[in-house]
Amino acid sequence: MPSLDDHTVARLQAVVVALLVSGIGLGAGVVLVLALSLLLVGLGAEPSPLVLLVVSLVSIQGIAFGSVAVSYLLVRGWSLADLGVRMPSLRDLLFVVGGYVAALAAALAGAVLISVTGVPAGENQVGEFASADPTVLLWLIPASFLLIGPGEELLFRGIVQGRLRETFEPVPGVVLASALFAAIHFAALTGGAGGRLVTVTVLFFPALVFGAVYELTDNLVVPTLVHGAYNATLFAFAYLAFRLSESGSLEEPGRNGAAVLVEAVAALPA
Repeated sequence: MPSLDDHTVARLQAVVVALLVSGIGLGAGVVLVLALSLLLVGLGAEPSPLVLLVVSLVSIQGIAFGSVAVSYLLVRGWSLADLGVRMPSLRDLLFVVGGYVAALAAALAGAVLISVTGVPAGENQVGEFASADPTVLLWLIPASFLLIGPGEELLFRGIVQGRLRETFEPVPGVVLASALFAAIHFAALTGGAGGRLVTVTVLFFPALVFGAVYELTDNLVVPTLVHGAYNATLFAFAYLAFRLSESGSLEEPGRNGAAVLVEAVAALPA
């Protein structure tokens, strides 16, 4: 039986580490969300949708992802500077603008394809919170820049993609990291497995953009800003879609193109 060469072993080790980091980050976040939710219930509180959302964001993107990332950095003896955390240059800012447009265009193309083919897609659990209180979507706009973008990019671009790039070439490294990032959202979706996989597939393409701008700039702040702006846009359109739906604008025959666009963008995976 032929033995694996050193390069193949190194690649397998990188993939295992990437899987472990992603799984531990998500698992720790879910456990923390459940623990805090049970604590609130045990104290006799009836948390509002906004409180539950804050608990989820702080637990997963903040504490869990941040702790796992920092722990990894400590084990490796690295600092944030080793991940390319620095003030963006003018060139970096151009990549932020281009990446934002590309990510939104990629996701919108996926959403349009789903709409045209009629394939059922999974729904983000944020929609459940928004159904009870649409104003939570407005709070998610600043949270996209303060928690979601930084937390997810630190773990999945800085740590996961960074680890994979130690042994993989740029393209497969970015593709693998993007696939892991998209797959981790499976647990945050509702609906059947098939529908969730459709949504995860759509999310894979914006993730490629996040990974590509990080690879091209070697500055973690760039994909963080792109990711934050992308999510903030989706939440803003989702809020607008809720308000239009309440007014009946989305159900009216002959509705205008703006209403159709709002509905399509609001359905994109954040």
